[in-house]
Amino acid sequence: MIKLLRIDHRLLHGQVAFSWCKQIGTDCILLACDTLLNDKLRMSAIKMAKPSGVKVVAKTVDDSIKAIESGITDKYNLFIVVESIEDADKLARALNIKSINLGGTKPTDDRHVISKAVYVSDNDEKILKDLMNDGFEVFTQMVPSDKRVDTKELLK
Repeated sequence: MIKLLRIDHRLLHGQVAFSWCKQIGTDCILLACDTLLNDKLRMSAIKMAKPSGVKVVAKTVDDSIKAIESGITDKYNLFIVVESIEDADKLARALNIKSINLGGTKPTDDRHVISKAVYVSDNDEKILKDLMNDGFEVFTQMVPSDKRVDTKELLK
């Protein structure tokens, strides 16, 4: 069962891993990222941030979709983390995940801030609006103790 789909460019890090895992009761974190598997430094950091008692699996976005569709993940309370809005869009649409947590996105020259630690490009904004117009819920919330904000309110 998919418990949460989260966008966070850092993927897995202490504060978020522990607070979200506890809040949603997950026993497996799926990091769906096309670049992570070939990045030994990031993989090492992720292993250090792994909460005890929680399985962490890294796969490409396409392989993540295939694994979930195959049913192999059905035995887990799954927390899926992606690093980009584009990846969340692809996963949510392929798997019909109707709720997306917009956590942190990386600041770059082509992005503007819409909330604390959330930076979006014009293309990101279009993707988010399309998702919401198509019936997907997108909410911004860094950690469970923060107020949950409808992303529509941030994009006005």
